[in-house]
Amino acid sequence: MSMALSQLSHSLENELKTQDSEFPLKEIGNEGLTKRILRKGITWQTPFSGDEVEVHFSGHVENGESLESSYDKGSPFRFKLGQCEVIKGWDEGVATMKKGERAIFKVPPNLAYGEVGSPPLIPPNATLIFDIEMLSWSSIRDLTGDGGIMKKIMKEGEGWATPTEADEVLVKYEASLENGMLVSKSDEGVEFNVSDGYLCPALSIAVKTMRKGEVAELATRFSYGLSQDSNRTTELDGCFLPNSNLSSIKLELVSWKIVTDVTGDKKILKKINRVGEGFDRPNEGSQVKVIYVCKHEDGTIIERKGSDEEPFEFTTQEEQVPEGLERAIMTMRKAEQALVTVDAEYLCDYNISQGNTANNKVLYYEVELVDFVKEKPFWKMDTQEKIEACERKKHDGNLLFKAESFRRASKKYEKAVKYIEFAHSFNEDEKSHANTLRLSCNLNNAACKLKLGEYIEASRLCTKVLEQDPSNIKALYRRCQAYLKTSDLEKAEADVKTALIIDPNNRDIKLEYKELKLKQKEYSRYEANIFGTMLSRIS
Repeated sequence: MSMALSQLSHSLENELKTQDSEFPLKEIGNEGLTKRILRKGITWQTPFSGDEVEVHFSGHVENGESLESSYDKGSPFRFKLGQCEVIKGWDEGVATMKKGERAIFKVPPNLAYGEVGSPPLIPPNATLIFDIEMLSWSSIRDLTGDGGIMKKIMKEGEGWATPTEADEVLVKYEASLENGMLVSKSDEGVEFNVSDGYLCPALSIAVKTMRKGEVAELATRFSYGLSQDSNRTTELDGCFLPNSNLSSIKLELVSWKIVTDVTGDKKILKKINRVGEGFDRPNEGSQVKVIYVCKHEDGTIIERKGSDEEPFEFTTQEEQVPEGLERAIMTMRKAEQALVTVDAEYLCDYNISQGNTANNKVLYYEVELVDFVKEKPFWKMDTQEKIEACERKKHDGNLLFKAESFRRASKKYEKAVKYIEFAHSFNEDEKSHANTLRLSCNLNNAACKLKLGEYIEASRLCTKVLEQDPSNIKALYRRCQAYLKTSDLEKAEADVKTALIIDPNNRDIKLEYKELKLKQKEYSRYEANIFGTMLSRIS
């Protein structure tokens, strides 16, 4: 025994000496545990607390007896990390190891068997030396924080992405009761929306932590394994009782379809059937080519646009397609195919050519974004292109204003001003033209804001015009209107008097002045009533 011990110690000493220059001694924590790597690992990951690790090891008491060795037994040693199944020095040391790594750990008594030791091999206050090789580990996660769902990864998935609450997943599973009886399985796979759930709560919770192709075992407790729908048919229908508790589930995430809540209120949902190319998406003014089919809830086709040979072309945000469909298309990438569900709220202003949509709560669109060309950004335009783009947007805004689409008209005017916002590269003629356009767009936008009841914004836009042209009658008139609505009567009076000095015969200004006087009288009566009430209470 002493000769074997001497040979083991001598072998370790020689191996440590050869490793000194490449892998220096490293202290783990602040309680005296040290580690020297003999062989680097092959991955960057390390195990987490709760993971089931598999190692080979040998060890001995420093300057003493040899300890147990997994090599001698011919099988690896397995334990759950961080669960006090081994000495503290092992829990802390093995947690730093990578797959394939081999290292020497020197474990002080306080992290081993302490003052008591473990007779007869380990005396009191003994320092232990271990040669440990990390073979592999299985990740075990407490998904709920209360031990209700413990997940053990049996096969790693692909990539890094995982499903979200809105996505639709395809899974295969086998579910067993507490007594080990198999009660339900799906060899062909079952598809369900994560938020809706399936079989029991554990499936929806676990699948959100899985990657494509991942296989996991779930151990469930409490209500997480209770069946959600006793009416679902299973291969062993008679054994699957209402409120059965599924204690073990083998789950495979085959694939999933990304579902996007376009509006944030579930009124427009987009389920991707084929992922698109690149990262770019259409913006306002993009020339878009699509193929789509619109269906009722019962599957009846009510509209079809475009084909492989001749896709349907339109310009975004020009009211050429239903708003709900257009908003979904503007989230798509080239060659993407999706199923879009649109609530009736986003269909009321659009008449579909074939069929009545009045009695439909939702419509379904099968859409393919064939291609698109984005509108040229203003920072890539030369000065003439900027002015021309501004004029086009202003013209579009005027048409929308006449059609009483004030919110969309306002957006057009705002976009028009952006094209000429920075005029430092313009020549004198272009600057003059740009100033005229800017003034006109801000005035028109102020008119939109008045129609929309956004009076503070209307007054702000008029102020911008007056900074450029202090005698602008329209700006004074519209700002006066805004001030009247916000009860800024003194400011309204100042604007209307200035306007009357500039144009004393302006009929609209005179009418506005008359309305101002009525408001002032009403306000005076109101103040008098308040003052009278105060005096009566004092008396």
